[in-house]
Amino acid sequence: MKRVLTIFGTRPEAIKLAPVILELGRHPDCFENLVCVTGQHREMLDQVLNWFQIQPHYDLNLMRPNQGLSEFAAQALVAVDQVLDKVQPDVVIVEGDTTTVIMAALAAFYRRIRVAHVEAGLRTRDRYNPFPEEINRRMTGALATYHFAPTPRAVADLRAEQVPETDIFLTGNTVVDALLMTMRRPVKLEYDFSADTRFPILVTAHRRENFGAPFESLCLALLDIVERNPEVELLYPVHLNPNVREPVTRILSGHERIRLTEPLGYEQLVHLMAKAYLILTDSGGIQEEAPVLGKPTLVLRETSERMEAVEAGTACLVGTDRNRIVTTTERLLYDETVYHKMSHAGSPFGNGDAAERIVDILHQKLS
Repeated sequence: MKRVLTIFGTRPEAIKLAPVILELGRHPDCFENLVCVTGQHREMLDQVLNWFQIQPHYDLNLMRPNQGLSEFAAQALVAVDQVLDKVQPDVVIVEGDTTTVIMAALAAFYRRIRVAHVEAGLRTRDRYNPFPEEINRRMTGALATYHFAPTPRAVADLRAEQVPETDIFLTGNTVVDALLMTMRRPVKLEYDFSADTRFPILVTAHRRENFGAPFESLCLALLDIVERNPEVELLYPVHLNPNVREPVTRILSGHERIRLTEPLGYEQLVHLMAKAYLILTDSGGIQEEAPVLGKPTLVLRETSERMEAVEAGTACLVGTDRNRIVTTTERLLYDETVYHKMSHAGSPFGNGDAAERIVDILHQKLS
């Protein structure tokens, strides 16, 4: 039996690793399935753990108010190393590109423990966009032993970085597994669109690289969309970061067709995505989830490491330019041909069996 330690700290990591953890749990004769969380996103992380009924064996609870990236990174490296010393796993599984990911991978590397990187190979080639994620995932790629790439593009990017072919595996994206698992379960919505709304639009925006003037620009664009189009209703779960809350509250609060809510549980957001006419987001995960649901997505970023959705035609990069956001949104509202093309473009991120593939590969490699 091989000892597997899965380490994560944020809500997106938890969502994408939950299917892997659950799949590992279906093979108790092959794997000792251990989970460690850093608590990088405390409340939002716990909600996902509860939804997927995952109980961590080690909870480091490292996040503190007003904690900087360097401070968290230093604490995470030391704390994860202490867990590794105690557990002595055969492999550490990480996912994506957060500070938890790079520190966990580095701690494992220092102890010569194999690292399995889920969602490997995503690149923008712009070191500051997204920040700090682009450098986090490049460094994790340099440390990883097994690279579980979600798409052929990610495979190609890993090959371009001279990653050995024998260490690269095309698996699909585990976010599709999590989404399909969640859609099969009934959910009572805490917030919903009005029943008579013709164009319900779901918004999520929180990226660090958009803080300041770009974020104000996108908020003004959202206000324009509602004021110019009386059949539009926006629902916007607002991130807890004050750099998001202040401009959103100042610019968008008080409008009868703009609903600002607290951050939603993962299952709530998934079912709202399914009800939306279209989605405006700067979230990486939603760029992957929306195509599965057939929802056109406008990406509020200047670059994306998930260009597969753009190339497939189900997503469109609009950045944070006020006029471009408004114009592109209105085109989707009133041009049925354009909307139909985007909503039927299909998903390039797999069919929901990524976790099973990953666990099968681990079984082969660790045997």
